[in-house]
Amino acid sequence: MKVAAVGVHVLDTHVIGIESIPAGSDGQLVERIRFSPAGTAGGTAVVLARLGAEVASYGAVGTDPIASVLLELLAAEGVSVAGLVRKDEHQTSSSVIPVRSNGDRPAWHCIGANGAFTLDDLPSTALDGVTHLHLGGPEFLGGPAAGELLARARSLGIVTSLDVLAPGDPDMLAWIADALPHTDYLLPNDEQVLGFTGASSLVDGARALVDAGAGCVAATAGARGAVVVTADSVVEVPAYDVPVVDTTGCGDAFSAGFLRGLALGRDLRGAAELGCATAGQVAGGLGTDAGSYSLDAVLEVVAAGAVRAGL
Repeated sequence: MKVAAVGVHVLDTHVIGIESIPAGSDGQLVERIRFSPAGTAGGTAVVLARLGAEVASYGAVGTDPIASVLLELLAAEGVSVAGLVRKDEHQTSSSVIPVRSNGDRPAWHCIGANGAFTLDDLPSTALDGVTHLHLGGPEFLGGPAAGELLARARSLGIVTSLDVLAPGDPDMLAWIADALPHTDYLLPNDEQVLGFTGASSLVDGARALVDAGAGCVAATAGARGAVVVTADSVVEVPAYDVPVVDTTGCGDAFSAGFLRGLALGRDLRGAAELGCATAGQVAGGLGTDAGSYSLDAVLEVVAAGAVRAGL
């Protein structure tokens, strides 16, 4: 599995042990502060690399110290960073995330260089030898440009996947609509599905997105697991019961596990189970790159879950 992860790359700063946001200029002692690579392209790239895929990142960062840290963290995970271009006039995208005791994480976010990335920044060789193109944040390119990239990939026999960063909104769906007919796997969360479509249920919303052109919609639903919908089938997979430390990056982890599962020959249910198990590994740590999970470790979780279910 050789992946081009294109689009949004972010450096997250997690602050754990938050009780409240101090008033005025007051301070508060916390348990831990940690950096991690993130974003709908960057976070997925990290997890795919941990699961044994060969991954190259493409996107834009600044020339600031934030970029240096982000590039170092990605490279340490085995992700090729040569395709991340530097933009002198933009800072590297970054988020500050105060993590509450229940795993909830409001965030402050700077779009930065992600908003300046265009197809002109993508090397002509980016898709050479690639088996999978994962586009994270198509809204920054716009639907026509995103569709052009995905269509090009498909013409080369490359599997395409798409993950939107922005909240669900009908106008956002219209903005990226040109990309959907060239998308094999759309990977939203439940709030995005309902917001994009106005549907009353996750399954109905996913069906509407399939009708809009996506080949398959694999939507996460937090503690309820995931729903996978195609024109002919609906598969529902429960989440794994894990102690939650931080839910940041769980969606990216599901995407990586799901796509890796498909590449390993698993069916839609098996791929979604691998996605949910991978998300569980991330939820139990701080950031997408927390801990030392591997493909074998995640497969053991899936197998243990099947045994408990008597399958």
